[in-house]
Amino acid sequence: MKLSDMKVKSAALPEGKRQVRLSDGGGLYLQVTNAGKYWRMNYRFGGKQKTLAIGVYPSVTLKEARTKRDEAKKLLELNIDPSQAKQHDRREKQSQRMALTFEGVSKEWLIKNKVKWVPEYTNRIQNWLNNDICPWIGSLPIDEIKAVDVLAVLRKAEDRGAVDTAHKLRSICGQVFRYAVATARIDSDPSRDLRGALEPKVVSHRATITDPKKVGELLRAIQSFEGTFIVQCAMKITPYLFVRPGELRQAEWSEINIEKAEWRIPAEKMKMKQVHIVPLSDQVITILRDAHALTGEGKYVFPSIRSAARPMSNNTVNSALRRLGYDKSEICAHGFRGMASTILHEQGWPTDVIERQLAHQEGNEVKRSYNHARHLPERQKMMQHWADYLDGLCAGADVIPIMRRS
Repeated sequence: MKLSDMKVKSAALPEGKRQVRLSDGGGLYLQVTNAGKYWRMNYRFGGKQKTLAIGVYPSVTLKEARTKRDEAKKLLELNIDPSQAKQHDRREKQSQRMALTFEGVSKEWLIKNKVKWVPEYTNRIQNWLNNDICPWIGSLPIDEIKAVDVLAVLRKAEDRGAVDTAHKLRSICGQVFRYAVATARIDSDPSRDLRGALEPKVVSHRATITDPKKVGELLRAIQSFEGTFIVQCAMKITPYLFVRPGELRQAEWSEINIEKAEWRIPAEKMKMKQVHIVPLSDQVITILRDAHALTGEGKYVFPSIRSAARPMSNNTVNSALRRLGYDKSEICAHGFRGMASTILHEQGWPTDVIERQLAHQEGNEVKRSYNHARHLPERQKMMQHWADYLDGLCAGADVIPIMRRS
């Protein structure tokens, strides 16, 4: 016998019963328990007895339950399992809701952009999103987020003294919001109204040494370093090459051409996603030949001491500098880039040549397209000059910093 609205409304659990089922036909029934009244539908699919949860009364009325039952039967006629279809619809709706939250949009933005970032930078952005942004506004619909919500996130970093991080977080939020504007999720970027709301950034430069006498002292200290042979090689080669620390530690033998005295770093390893050519001086070639005798059969020039399948730690050179007695306020691995840039500029080398060797971003799009080989002959001369100059400082000579063009 079919149910009626009155019978459903008045249905109660008999004393001593844990549950009772009131059938409406076609597999649909009302399950009455102490916790409430639930619409269920029994059906068979793939030779197995299954149950579809339709909803809770009174949120789902008798009429609505029957409609859902009829929809389920139509799916069965098409050989579709109603329970699986319901789960699929639920996942689709969750995905759609997620795509409209800040976290969902940020994930989409990250996927779109990480192809042009080096892995370390991608991981850094991901960590900031995971740890400093999304726990607070990640679940909010992106079109409901106001400037004050973003500011509250930034204040958390600012309050712990991480002012520079707060500014980076604002930049990341702004990029995510602008992506949401471009993809028609929101009309404007709320973070744009936060200009001037944070404490000013403290401008600091990478610690470095540029006084020739002190550079000579540092180079002599490096020559005396008593770490493992491979770390010794990495320490000695760092001042000559002045590449980024991550680029050096991930150097692979397949990228280095000893005969051509050239190291070609693939685009995917570079911060600017451009192939970078590093001319190798005679001094660097000597160090590489020594290292090759030990690690040449493997992948990495400077492998980890724990596993040849991984490059050495990103903190190896910095740790070695600390062991030599140099504080992080005096010099860091990245600081050799500043050392070279400052001194080579003082010596009169063209800015374009120096900047290209530092693999800095060029503003001209056409230049960027072909910049991996730009100024290469001059860069080869400059790199040999730089190595000779450093050797002179290391020897304690009174080196006259004259640019050599011959």
